Amino acid sequence: MMWAAKQHIARSKRGRIWAGALLCWLFLMLATPKIPYSPKHHVYADMRNFLGVPNTLNVITNFPFLIVGVLGFVLCLQGSYFNVSLQGEILGWTLFYAGIAGVAFGSAYYHLKPDDSRLVWDTLPMMIAYSSLFSSFLVERVGKRTGLSFLSLLLFFSFLSAAYERTFNDLRLRMMFQLIPCVVIPFMTLLFPPKYTHSRYWLWAAGIYLLSKFEAFADRRIYHANSYIISGHSLEHLCLAMLPVLLTMMLLNRTLRFQRLGSLKERL
Repeated sequence: MMWAAKQHIARSKRGRIWAGALLCWLFLMLATPKIPYSPKHHVYADMRNFLGVPNTLNVITNFPFLIVGVLGFVLCLQGSYFNVSLQGEILGWTLFYAGIAGVAFGSAYYHLKPDDSRLVWDTLPMMIAYSSLFSSFLVERVGKRTGLSFLSLLLFFSFLSAAYERTFNDLRLRMMFQLIPCVVIPFMTLLFPPKYTHSRYWLWAAGIYLLSKFEAFADRRIYHANSYIISGHSLEHLCLAMLPVLLTMMLLNRTLRFQRLGSLKERL
């Protein structure tokens, strides 16, 4: 009876969280004005051309995404390197690394000739990676059913927001979508107890994401500050590539918390 009551309370709490998130999204869409592309949206601080490659540094700084994405994808398929205990987590992490590898191609393609028609290939793989990452987090913290249902919902929302942005020239859906990982994950980290050790990596990943957004915002200022060596946007790419590296370290090193407690009891 006590277990059933606790499950009912947990489901009720989750329901309130999702309802509150939906209401916040609807309020933001109704209360905020349309955010169209800026005329300078595709103009970056560093547009140098080396060896015939346009916007060279903004293109080649996507290469780390390919390395870590392919490596993580292969390790997920192997199934024995990462400490993942649920099938739903394996699916989420595999899609996450596939999305990261896709970022390398999509972002490089966009930066070779930045324009509105190519932008979707830059943003869509990253949104797929965000969706899969958030789903894996939900499977770990809340439950398999909740995480997998949100994976389908978030993937649908990724394509919807990309189509909405391209059709209506409005960035609001994508901007709100990209805020999900850095706002909700730290909040839920405090709300729901971790199943694994090394859970602090989630907070570090959210911090890296916020740092990358600052680098993108200060693109030109950073470029001027370091004497035109590397721009803020190129640094954003390198910083974002550290996010899957950090999460890969978490997956390699973490263990189930109850196993850790059990081993401590045996020693005592």
